Amino acid sequence: MGLEDFTEFDEDTSAQEDTVDESTGEVRFETTDVTTQDSYSGLGVVSVSRGLKIDETGDDTNLQVYITAPNRSRIRIGSYVLVPYPDNERLFCRISGLEYAQEFHSDDATEINARRAMQTDNIDETDYKFMAELDPVAVLYEQDGELKRRMTDRVPKPKTVVREATDKGEIKTGLKIPDDGIFIGHLAVGGERITTAAEPPTIDYRLKDKYDDGDPLIFRHTLVAGGTGSGKTHVAKNILRQVLDQSRSYPLSDGRERKPAVVQFDPQDEYAQMHDDNDQITKEDQRRWEREDIAYGGYDNTIAFVPKIKGTTYDTKGHRAEQRRFTIPFSMVRQNQWLVAGGDLNNNQYQAIRLLLKRFFDQFGNSGTYAQFKQFLEDPALREELSESGKVHESTYDAVVRRIQGFENVFDQDAQPITDQIDEFVRQGRLSVVPTYHLNDSRAAETIVLAVASLLVDEKLSSNPRYEQVKDTPLVVGMDEAHNYLTDADSVQARKVIRKFTEAAKQGRKERLGLFLITQDPQDIHEAVFKQINTTIVLNLGDEDAISSVNIPTELEGKVPYMEQGQMVVYSPDNSEPVELVGLPKCLTQHK
Repeated sequence: MGLEDFTEFDEDTSAQEDTVDESTGEVRFETTDVTTQDSYSGLGVVSVSRGLKIDETGDDTNLQVYITAPNRSRIRIGSYVLVPYPDNERLFCRISGLEYAQEFHSDDATEINARRAMQTDNIDETDYKFMAELDPVAVLYEQDGELKRRMTDRVPKPKTVVREATDKGEIKTGLKIPDDGIFIGHLAVGGERITTAAEPPTIDYRLKDKYDDGDPLIFRHTLVAGGTGSGKTHVAKNILRQVLDQSRSYPLSDGRERKPAVVQFDPQDEYAQMHDDNDQITKEDQRRWEREDIAYGGYDNTIAFVPKIKGTTYDTKGHRAEQRRFTIPFSMVRQNQWLVAGGDLNNNQYQAIRLLLKRFFDQFGNSGTYAQFKQFLEDPALREELSESGKVHESTYDAVVRRIQGFENVFDQDAQPITDQIDEFVRQGRLSVVPTYHLNDSRAAETIVLAVASLLVDEKLSSNPRYEQVKDTPLVVGMDEAHNYLTDADSVQARKVIRKFTEAAKQGRKERLGLFLITQDPQDIHEAVFKQINTTIVLNLGDEDAISSVNIPTELEGKVPYMEQGQMVVYSPDNSEPVELVGLPKCLTQHK
C-alpha cells in the first residue's frame, strides 16, 4: 500500500515535538490533529469477492456492492442506484437484497459476546461488511443530447463507485416512465415517496396517453384491485378525474378530436360525488397539483342516471349531481337473450329461450313488454306445438317459464328508457354514473348493469350501430365490484357475458373503448378478461389467492399484504418497469 492510498487524511496535519515536565520528569506526548472525511462521493463500491457477472437472462447475474458504514442506515430494498462505466454510460439498478457479513473471521455466537452487545446501544459498523445485491434494470446513455435506455449488455468494472439515483430524468428513463399522460401517483420505495433536488421533488408516474407512443393505455384496459380500506375507490376516482381533464381528447379515424366519456357503474353510491369539490383541499394543495399538471376539483359535467326499480327509492343526500331516472326496456332482451334468465341455463334451455324470444318479438315488435312475454308463454297451444315439432321439449319449456320469472320490478318501469337517453348518457366530456346501491335485489342490480354495459359494448363493436354517438365517442366503462359481473361461472349466461366483454377488450384499442375494472376479489374475474388487462394497479390485499391472481412480479407480490392505505404497485409492461407508488393523500374530488 502506498502513501497515495491514504487520501482520507487531511494533508494539513501538524505535529508538535514531545516535551518533558521538569517537575515530574514525565514525557508529554503531543497529539497529532488528524481529520478524516465523514462523507464520500457515493454509497460504496462494486465488489468482486463473490464474483461479478451480468447474465443475459438475469438468472445468473451476480452484482454486489460494499456499502460504506455512514450510508448503511438509509439503504432500503427497492432503492434505485447507478453504476457508472468509464465512458459515461451508467447501469441503472434496483437494490434487491441486503446482507451483513463478518469483516474478520470470528465466532460471535458466544456468551461473552452476547453480554457485551446487551450492554451497549451500538455496534461498530466497521467490524462488518454490509453488502447490497443489485438487480440491473437498464443501461442509460446519451444520444444527440437525449438520455436513452437499452437492455443490460455490459458488466461494470470492479471497485466502481456506486451512487444513489437522485436525478428525476435518470430515474424516469431507467424505469421507462413516460413524462406525459394520465397521472396515477408518485414513485416510492417502502411506502415513502422518492424525492429529488428538482421542483417538484417527487417523481410523478403517468400512463401513456398519446397515439404517438402507441395506443393510449386507457384503451388497453385497467384493473384496480384492493381490499376493504385499502383506498382503491380513492385511487380510482383520482385516475378518472385525470381521464376527464378538459385538455384530454383523442383523434377519431376521420381526424376529428373528441373528449372521452366515462360511464361508471357504482354499487356503493360514491362516484357521483365526483361532481362536488373536496372541501379539505387547501390553496397549497392546489398550487402543488397545478405545478405537477394534475387535474383536481369537482367535475361539473357529472350526471347520475338512476335505474328505476319498483319498490325502491334513491337517497340524493350524498352528492349534488343532476339525477335522471331510467328503465330497461324489454326490447333490449332481443339482442341479449340471457338478460331475462333468472337462473343458470343449460344449452337446451338457452336455445329454447332464444327461439321463444324470436317468435315473441316477431309478433310484438320492439314495443313488446316483459308482462306480454309472460302471457305469451302461458299459451298452452304454443307449448304443445313446439313439443310436437321437436323444437322444444315440454320439460325444457317448463324450465324456461320458471327461469324468466321475477323481473316485474326491472323491465318497463315508469321512467324514460335508457335507449331513449343515449345521446345524454354517452356524451363527450361527460361522467355518467349508474348507482345501484339503492337496489336491494342483487339480481335486479346485475341485470341492469349487464344490460347497460352490453348496450355500450354492442354499439362500440357494431359495424352498423344504431347509436352513432356511442360509436364515435372515446369511451371508458368503469365497473366497481367487477367480480360480481365478470365472474368465472359455469352457465350459458356467464359464458355469453364473458365472451362479449372479452371481445370488447380485444377490440378496445381500435374502437377507443377502455374497461376500467375495480375489485376486491380479482381472483373471481374470468381469466379470459384478465388476459386483456394491460395495466394492473394493486393496493393492499390480504388473500393469497387474490394476490397470486393479479400476476405481478414476485418482488412486488411480497409487498402487497403489508402496504398501507394509498400504497400501490403498478404492473404495466407497455408503460414502464414494475414500480411501487404512493397515491395522493387527498381525493381530488369529494370522497365520503
